[in-house]
Amino acid sequence: MKRMKAKIAYDGSGFAGYQIQPEARTVQQELMAVLQNIHKGEVIQVIASGRTDAKVHATGQVIHFDTPLSIPVSGWLKALNVLLPEDIRVLEIAEAEPGFHARYHTIGKTYRYKWDRSPIISPFTRHQMVHTKQRPDVGKMREAAAAFIGTHDFSSFCAANTGVVDKVRTIRRLDFEEHGEELHMVIEGSGFLYNMVRIIAGTLMEVGLGRREAAELREIIRSADRGAAGKTAAAHGLYLEHVEYEN
Repeated sequence: MKRMKAKIAYDGSGFAGYQIQPEARTVQQELMAVLQNIHKGEVIQVIASGRTDAKVHATGQVIHFDTPLSIPVSGWLKALNVLLPEDIRVLEIAEAEPGFHARYHTIGKTYRYKWDRSPIISPFTRHQMVHTKQRPDVGKMREAAAAFIGTHDFSSFCAANTGVVDKVRTIRRLDFEEHGEELHMVIEGSGFLYNMVRIIAGTLMEVGLGRREAAELREIIRSADRGAAGKTAAAHGLYLEHVEYEN
């Protein structure tokens, strides 16, 4: 039995999220269906580095699965991409160490959030970026972002219905990039709570639009109160970009 590790990308527009759900199209469901086909009906479990919500995209999601088949790496890459729907692609695949676990062995993740500042959003990117009708002050957003760097209790930036008790996380990087009319927030950390990146994005956009001051952010973090932070930004602007492992 071999354990395979793969980096995959997907357009989240047509999915109800990564994880299998009843009566819904999901990324995990599509992957397992293709692997079941390759394995002549045998059910093959697929484990990801973490779930993504409905409409959320990935350019660097990592999965693993176990297989008894002796297929070369080039064969796996071709077979999977031929059989998978066009909105999922396997970018890289290799045999992993037997004990490798895509979820439990992560030591960090990078997410990217994209806004379109164009006067009129393109019909070709409406599912890939969030349109902002007003132009935000990116300087103020960068100023406010500094409050997130370091290790904090991020209770204020976590969905209220989460069952996670320990809400302490470490943010190593939080930058803004401007690519023409596109504004990207890039955030890297040890791990993220449910909706954490989207709440941070929504709160920083409120700063950029003058609806709250950059100086408020440190107190919002200290308050550990979800009600003190901003709105959760829309899912379709979010991308899981990179998953980090020790090796």
